[in-house]
Amino acid sequence: MQINIYYGGRGMMDDPTLFCIRKMEEVLEDLRVSVETYHLYELKNSITTLPQTLKNADGVILATTVEWHGIGGYMQQFLDACWLYGDKELISRLYMCPVVMATTYGEREGNMHLAEAWEILGGIPCSGVCGYILDATVLENNEDYINIIERTAEGLYRTVNQHLPSLPASNHAVKQKVSYTKNIDLTPQESEQLSQYASNEMYVQQQKEDIQELTSFFTELMSNEKESGEDKFVGDFDRIFSPKAGMDGTCQIVINGGVPLSLVIKDGKLNCFYGNSDNADVNLSTSFDCMNEIVCGRMTFQRAFMSGEMTVKGNFMYFRNLDVLFPFGE
Repeated sequence: MQINIYYGGRGMMDDPTLFCIRKMEEVLEDLRVSVETYHLYELKNSITTLPQTLKNADGVILATTVEWHGIGGYMQQFLDACWLYGDKELISRLYMCPVVMATTYGEREGNMHLAEAWEILGGIPCSGVCGYILDATVLENNEDYINIIERTAEGLYRTVNQHLPSLPASNHAVKQKVSYTKNIDLTPQESEQLSQYASNEMYVQQQKEDIQELTSFFTELMSNEKESGEDKFVGDFDRIFSPKAGMDGTCQIVINGGVPLSLVIKDGKLNCFYGNSDNADVNLSTSFDCMNEIVCGRMTFQRAFMSGEMTVKGNFMYFRNLDVLFPFGE
């Protein structure tokens, strides 16, 4: 089971929300749940790409702090990105647990805001936790409060694990009748710029011709890159491989939809080749350019996944080992 935590506060040391999500993360990990935490204030320049991280999640925790009014800008940007760029079919299967701590008035309103927003996105909100806490030490020193937080995490685990149904909400019906948003691969700034030219027929026709020409060019270029990249990447992985005890396993990387690049590590030795490998621990899919950035040390496997340039299926714990086994950036 995979639970993603999205924290929309400012990351202050005395933020009670941070204490809550750390405690919930401990409980979930004890239950053998894989937990990935995203601090939105650290990823503010790439928030529009974060909806892609929902692909491997079974449930999410949306956590934020009300410091003066509302849920804060970072969390609202994330919800906006889910609406504009998120996969609604995927979100419709995701349970969401809201966590809202307030240092001023408005924790219940913030909790309701997150639940309503997730319903409009098509997802399934479940019981969360909210409270008025001036200082994180108030939570740390109160066993009753800690028990409430831990029970909330356990409740989320049971809800996701058992796929508990919920009654239909009016927000779903309203969304289906009065709103429709296409999934687009543009940022808000690019979307706004594009709208200025959408009604210009001559511009649109010229763009179609340019796109056809560029498609032919890049198809040939990618084919050549793929052929030259096969030998290159094998040599790069063989050169940089740094064996670690207890990290044997198999990883398959599909580059531009071609034949998988298999990395088979057994008894501390690497066998790197192009071809399918049975029972891979983790399967990756990415582009030639992204793979080239990784082997050149300008990108890590973890950053490629978080930015949405790489998709991951399988054992996430083994995926995290790849940057240790292949330290290209060092």
